[in-house]
Amino acid sequence: MSDSKGDGTIAAKDENQDRGNWDKKSDYVLSCIGYAVGLGNVWRFPYLAFRNGGGAFLIPYVIMLVFAGLPVFFLECALGQFSSLGPISVFKFSPILKGIGICMVILNVLVSIYYNVIITYTVFYFFASLTPTLPWEVCTNWWNNNNTCSTVFALVSVADDVANLLNVSRAGICSGITSTRGTSPSEEFWENYVLQRSADINETGSVLTSLTLCLLVAWIVVYFSMIRGIKSSGKVVYFTAIFPYVVLLILLIRGATLEGAYDGVQYYIGSQSDLSKLQNAEVWKDAATQIFFSLSAAWGGLIALSSYNKFHNNCFFDSIVVCSVNCITSLFAGFAIFTVVGHMAHVLEKRVDEVVNSGFSLAFVAYPEAIAKLPVSPLWAILFFLMLFTLGLDSQFTGVEAILTAMTDMFPAQLRNKRSVLTLSTIIVLFLLGLPNVTNAGVYWLNLIDHYSAGWGLIIIAVLELIGVAWIYGGNRFIEDIEMMIGKKNWWFWLYWRACWFFISPLLLIAILIWSLTTFSEPDYAGVKYPQWANALGWCSIAVGLMFIPIMGVYAVIKNKGNIYKENFKASDPAPDWGPYLKKFRGQRYANMHEPAEALALAKYAPKVSEYKMKGE
Repeated sequence: MSDSKGDGTIAAKDENQDRGNWDKKSDYVLSCIGYAVGLGNVWRFPYLAFRNGGGAFLIPYVIMLVFAGLPVFFLECALGQFSSLGPISVFKFSPILKGIGICMVILNVLVSIYYNVIITYTVFYFFASLTPTLPWEVCTNWWNNNNTCSTVFALVSVADDVANLLNVSRAGICSGITSTRGTSPSEEFWENYVLQRSADINETGSVLTSLTLCLLVAWIVVYFSMIRGIKSSGKVVYFTAIFPYVVLLILLIRGATLEGAYDGVQYYIGSQSDLSKLQNAEVWKDAATQIFFSLSAAWGGLIALSSYNKFHNNCFFDSIVVCSVNCITSLFAGFAIFTVVGHMAHVLEKRVDEVVNSGFSLAFVAYPEAIAKLPVSPLWAILFFLMLFTLGLDSQFTGVEAILTAMTDMFPAQLRNKRSVLTLSTIIVLFLLGLPNVTNAGVYWLNLIDHYSAGWGLIIIAVLELIGVAWIYGGNRFIEDIEMMIGKKNWWFWLYWRACWFFISPLLLIAILIWSLTTFSEPDYAGVKYPQWANALGWCSIAVGLMFIPIMGVYAVIKNKGNIYKENFKASDPAPDWGPYLKKFRGQRYANMHEPAEALALAKYAPKVSEYKMKGE
């Protein structure tokens, strides 16, 4: 096909003139890094390392990276690049598994809805920081409760004077104040002003105008960043993927100069390292889930991104680089966070473990409270929340890209030349579906979807994906496919990958899944339990994706007239058009491959496209 200038997704220099390719390898690598490095690297990994033995936590973390995260990451990158297909169509290698791809897309839809709400919070805080005095520094705002709010930082200097007069410690003065009041201004800003949280999920309340506008801003940024597909998002990531490292470095340098910073680092991975923690199965589960989820494997996003690579791109090297950068970033972010948390503990004269939290509490309560103490606090707040915003955007780009790529590969003739319209339509739908998350009960909905949708379903997908490639399609056949792209490797090179794909990775993930299910506890938010109907809805959010796996499996068997044991398991054999998308790369191995259905559809539709262009439509 010719260059589609109206859409901008195809360029004359692209190797694949049907689907387009990344302009540069760096576009792809930065997109993968941005996808893998997300909010969890900043607000979850440091807390897990602290809670699970400090430096000792790095042992199970690295082990899980080597035997669970990296094998799945490389497998998905190779699958997408080899076939030049998205997360649904790629399962042509075994049609009986096509439901896995549909499940991936459904989970991406659910996660994209609530993940952009988290980005919305960062937008809200960014604009709130554009003031001479941060609104969560004082207790004199209309949303503060005079009976509970305590401006601990503001009272510190006063407490010193009183302590000198009364010959008691500052901690004694501050603890007396906090015991009678009880909440910080940053906590009340988060709960009473940003969320305006209702008592529970049953009290929906109204749609919050401020958060809705911020949600709209977040989706507008996503739309214009993706309006030309990878041709535009591949350029945006040069800022969104690199900027967080600049901010983290600045925060680390600034945090290291603060009093008490060393204590924070000690609690993070220093002398507080506790090797005895490694005897606790919970530590290994935390390490596995963190590395697996932080790499964003099994979502289908990696398949979508790599499907736009040129055929002979070294996807093995890319996988090693991205996984390494992701882990180093998690460790680096921990230092930046804990230097400031250590300073916060020093000011309050408390232990670090009394002020550190995970998730929302760290990002939107504890850290803003610490930032409020720094000189020129609005500047640090602007940098911090802009960093969180860019961290979230990268992951959001790929989540939406996985959805769009899946749809365009399923209906190429109808959708591929209408990319901007498809992107806009998808974003409008996702925006509308996200509105319940910006009501008074919005944070309950967000937490509910996150707890269920982004958990077990993902592990099940990964296990089935590994079994499908290694045992049904054939691990040795898959390795031969990879060698068509990156060249022949010796037997020893593939020993590790064979061991992981065939045995270690699926068994490890199954163990994590079983452990997670046996230790399951119903979610809550801020101590508020969910009603049973909400938990049932959470389970349904998993089931709505997983149900397509058996449905499509049965459909494949019926389509093959039940030929389960006739010669081979026909429903699991590769489709006739499975193989390299472009004919020049098929060689003898795929010489008899049919033209991909996507290419045939586009060829049939090409005259109409040319006619529309001549008419200026």
